[in-house]
Formats: sequence, structure tokens, C-alpha cells
Amino acid sequence: MRPYIWYYLLAVNVLAFSAMGLDKRKARRGAWRVPERTLLGLAAIGGSVGAICGMRTFHHKTLHKRFRYGLPAILFLQLALCAGAWYFFFR
Repeated sequence: MRPYIWYYLLAVNVLAFSAMGLDKRKARRGAWRVPERTLLGLAAIGGSVGAICGMRTFHHKTLHKRFRYGLPAILFLQLALCAGAWYFFFR
């Protein structure tokens, strides 16, 4: 696998983690918030691990079913796609 894919995954996961922390900080201050669509979108494009870690680290969005069940579901789908790609292209 090309090394740039690892750089991409690292960057998007750091961004998703940071977005969760920023949104939690903004929520405490009553300021502008990061849209939920953005948080879920970052998870969907490869940042699901960072989003889950951010959710647990900052205790943010843990009561929202969309995040509590949605983020692990996105991660599961991503892992299933990776396993399927590995099976069909690299065996």
C-alpha cells in the first residue's frame, strides 16, 4: 500500500478528533458549533477512529444515538470494505 494513504488516514483522524474537541469547547461556551453533518462526514471519509476517540476523550455526543451507534457502524463498514478489498485484490 502506498504510504500516502497512511498520511491521509492520519490527517483525517486527527482532524476528526480535533473537530470533536472544538465542538465540545464551543458547546460549553455557547458559541458557534461544528455541524453534526461535518462530524459524521469526517468519520465517513476515514476518520471514524479519530471521531470515536474524540467522542470518548471529550465526553461529547455520547448520549446522541446517531453518534453512539453511528460512529461504530461507520467504522465497522469501513473495516468490512477494507477486508473485502483485501480479499478480492490481494489474496
